[in-house]
Amino acid sequence: MDAELQALAAAHGVSTWYEDTDRRRVEVAPDVVAAVLAELGVDAGTPASVRASLSDALKRHGRIAVPDPLVVRAGETPPLGVEGELTLEDGTLRAVSDRLPADLPLGYHTLLSGEQRTAVVVTPPALPPVPPAWGWMVQLYALHSSGSWGIGDLADLRALVQGSAEQGASVMLVNPVQAITPVRPLQRSPYSPSSRRFANPLYLRVTETDAFGSAPPEVRANVAALAPPPGAELIDYDAVWAAKLAALELLFPYAGPVPDPEPELAEFAAFCALAEQHGADWRTWPEHLRHPRGVDTGGQRVAFHAWVQQLCRTQLAEVHRAGQAAGVSIVHDLPVGVDPAGADAWALQDVLASDVTVGAPPDAFSQQGQDWNLPPWRPDRLAAAGYAPFRDVIGSVLAHADGIRVDHVMGLWRLWWIPPGRPPAEGTYVRYDADALLGVLALEAHRASAIVVGEDLGTVSDEVREAMRDRAVLGSAVLWFQRDVEAPGEPLLAPSRWPRAAMASISTHDLPTAAGFLRGENVRVREELGLLADPEAERKRSAADRDELLAELAEHDLLPAEAGEEDLVVALHALLATSASTLLLTSPQDALGEVRQPNLPGTVDEYPNWRIPLPVTVEELLEHPVVRRVVAALRAARPVT
Repeated sequence: MDAELQALAAAHGVSTWYEDTDRRRVEVAPDVVAAVLAELGVDAGTPASVRASLSDALKRHGRIAVPDPLVVRAGETPPLGVEGELTLEDGTLRAVSDRLPADLPLGYHTLLSGEQRTAVVVTPPALPPVPPAWGWMVQLYALHSSGSWGIGDLADLRALVQGSAEQGASVMLVNPVQAITPVRPLQRSPYSPSSRRFANPLYLRVTETDAFGSAPPEVRANVAALAPPPGAELIDYDAVWAAKLAALELLFPYAGPVPDPEPELAEFAAFCALAEQHGADWRTWPEHLRHPRGVDTGGQRVAFHAWVQQLCRTQLAEVHRAGQAAGVSIVHDLPVGVDPAGADAWALQDVLASDVTVGAPPDAFSQQGQDWNLPPWRPDRLAAAGYAPFRDVIGSVLAHADGIRVDHVMGLWRLWWIPPGRPPAEGTYVRYDADALLGVLALEAHRASAIVVGEDLGTVSDEVREAMRDRAVLGSAVLWFQRDVEAPGEPLLAPSRWPRAAMASISTHDLPTAAGFLRGENVRVREELGLLADPEAERKRSAADRDELLAELAEHDLLPAEAGEEDLVVALHALLATSASTLLLTSPQDALGEVRQPNLPGTVDEYPNWRIPLPVTVEELLEHPVVRRVVAALRAARPVT
C-alpha cells in the first residue's frame, strides 16, 4: 500500500491491516481504506487527493494546542501550554496556566483560552470493587404471568426481583429494554433498538398505570378486554403492540396533567408520530423531514408518545426501587448500536457514519464475515461533541439501574466498518479514543453508583483487558469459552482459574443453553436450517466437547452415577459455583433445562429468535424443583452477607 495512504489512514484511525483469529496479518485493500476514509469525510480517491488530505491532517494536528476534549483522571495534571479560564460544571470559575490543576472535581468542565474552547472531562481513576454475588440474567420478553399481555413486562421483572431476593440473589441482568419504532412490523431484536436513549413500551404493564386507575370502569373493562389470550407458543410482538397501543390510546384521556417533555424526549416522540404517518424508515420520508431540525414537536400525537415514555420511566423506576429495597442490583444491557432506520440514527445522524454498518471480519465461525446492520459513531464528530451523545446514552441506561453491561466492549477501542455496497469481508477497523470513552463511562457509572461489565468474549487484545482491569470494569466468563490457551490442545480451564474480575455464566443468549448443549440441540437445529458446511464434523466436535465437560464434572466430583439431564443441569451450575469470578449468573433457560437458545446467530426468520417464552410463569419459576436445586448450589458459593 502507498506510504502516503498508510499515513493518511493512521492519522484518522483507519487500519490498513488486522490480525485474524489465527493471529495472522491480513492486509486491507487500498480501495477499502479509501472508501472508509470517504465515510469520515476524507478524500483519498486519487494520489493527489491523498497527498492533499494528508497535508490538511498534519496542519490541523499542528494547530491544536490542547486536545479537545481533554479527558483526564482525577489528580492528573497534564501540561496545557496555554493560559485560560476553566468553568467548572457547577459554574465556578478557575484561572489556569501551564498545567491542569490537580484538585479539579469529577465532572464536565470547559476551558477557554483565547478563541479556543476545550471540553475538560475529569473522570474517576477506577470504580469501586464489586462484592461477590450471584443472580439471574433475564430475557424480559420471555417472562410471563397471570397479569402480563403475551410478553414479559416490567411488573413481571419486579416480581422476579423480589422473589429471587428471598432466595439470596443480589444481581439481575436484564436484556436491552431500549426503544422500538412503534410501527408494525416491529423490530424484535433487543440488540437493534430504534433508540438507546429511551425505553421499549412493549414492556409496560398497562393495567398498573395511573391512567388505568383513573379511568371509568367501562374504560378499564375495554382495556382489559384487549389482553391477548395467554399460552401462545411464540411471542407475537405485533399483536402485543397492537393490543397495548390500543389500550394506551384509550387511557391517554385519563392521564391527568402530563409534564412537558425535555427537548430530547419531544424529538423522540415526534419521530414516533412521524413514523406512524410516513413509515418506520426515516430515510424514505419526505426530504424536509429527514433531519430533526425544524420538525414540529407539538400536537397530540407527539404528546401521546412522550406520555408513553414517561410511563416507561415510572415503571423502570419502580423496578429499580424494588431492587434497592430487596438488595438486588439491576444491571441493564447496552447494545453496540442502533437500527439505521430508527430514531437515534435520525436524531444523531450528525455524529454517526450513517451509510456505514459495523460487523466483524471473516473468521472460522463466519467465513464471509458479519454485518450487524448498525451505524457506528464517527470518532471525529463524537470527540468534537465532547462525547456528549455517548454520555447521554450511558446516562439514559443508568437512570434506573445499578449497573451496565456493555455489549462488545471492544467497540470502545475499535469497530469493523463496512462501507456502503460492500460485503462484510471488505471492511476494516476504525479506532476510537478508548481512554476517553472509558473515562466518560466510568464517570457516569460513578455518579450512578453503578458497576460496569464489559462483554469481552472471544479474541480480545491484552490492551483491552488491561484497561478494563485498570478501571475496575468487570469482564465476562462463559463456561463454553473458558479454555487454557497456553496448554496443548487448549483444554477447558478449571473454573477456579477463571478471571476474578468477571461476570460468569454457563451460556449467553447467543449460545446453546445447558440442556441444549447436553442434547446437541445446537447442532441439530443448525443442520436442519442448512447452516453447517459439514454436519458430521460438527456433531463429532460437539460430542467431544460434551465428553470433555462431563470429565470436568467428574474431576470436581460433581457427576452423579446414572445422572439424568436434570442432574447434569444442576451439576453444571455446581461447577459454575466453583468459579473464581466475582459474579455468578444463570438464566431461567439454563436453570429450567430449556433446550432452545433465545437467539441463533446467522438467522432472522428461520429460527424464532427473541420469541420463545419460558415454559413456566414467573410465579412458578422460583418454585420449580430443578431451579431450587440450582439456586442452592449458587447460593452456597455466594451466600448473602
